[in-house]
Amino acid sequence: MSSHPGSTLQDAVALAEFLHSNGRQPEQVQDFYPTPGTLSTCMYYTGIDPRSMEPVYVAKDPHEKALQRALLQWRRPELRRLVTEALYKAHREDLIGYGKNCLIRPLSSYKKETPAADGKKAPRSGKAVKPAEKSSAKSPAKSGRTAEKPLRTKDAKTPVKPSKGKELAPARGAKPDGGRRGENSGRKAPMSAAKKARFQKKRGK
Repeated sequence: MSSHPGSTLQDAVALAEFLHSNGRQPEQVQDFYPTPGTLSTCMYYTGIDPRSMEPVYVAKDPHEKALQRALLQWRRPELRRLVTEALYKAHREDLIGYGKNCLIRPLSSYKKETPAADGKKAPRSGKAVKPAEKSSAKSPAKSGRTAEKPLRTKDAKTPVKPSKGKELAPARGAKPDGGRRGENSGRKAPMSAAKKARFQKKRGK
């Protein structure tokens, strides 16, 4: 049984050494699971040995429980990576190699992760990640200037109304008065006084 209350990772390594030295390789390993009405369950939930009232170490992390279980089946190929990690955590690298007392052979692809100075994992590639450079070009809204867009006319004869405070020049081909002679487009323009006198003089003849 693995991960029993009171069993640490170092204890699991010692048990694996004992099995290896005696030529024993268990085919099945039972992971501890608390059941009601047992002394082990009391130790699992309280962390105290009721017989001596002393604190007892209890492995509750699923990953740590998997490491202890893998140590008891170190010969299984699918568990080699977990066994290697467990031996590194227990500082028992002497059991990794080609010696008689070694449990497993070294893995060429296994890399021991070393925490960085700030507590974060260092990148595996070893390349420093540069922060994104800020663009020096400022947008018109941030610089305080408004982009002036050219006014376009829908038609040459009907210019678009300009915005407030701006004057719009008439488009090409359009008459200044918009094609109208005056306010009363159906009437003729009034005659001047000299023209009116000449007209009356002709009528008198």
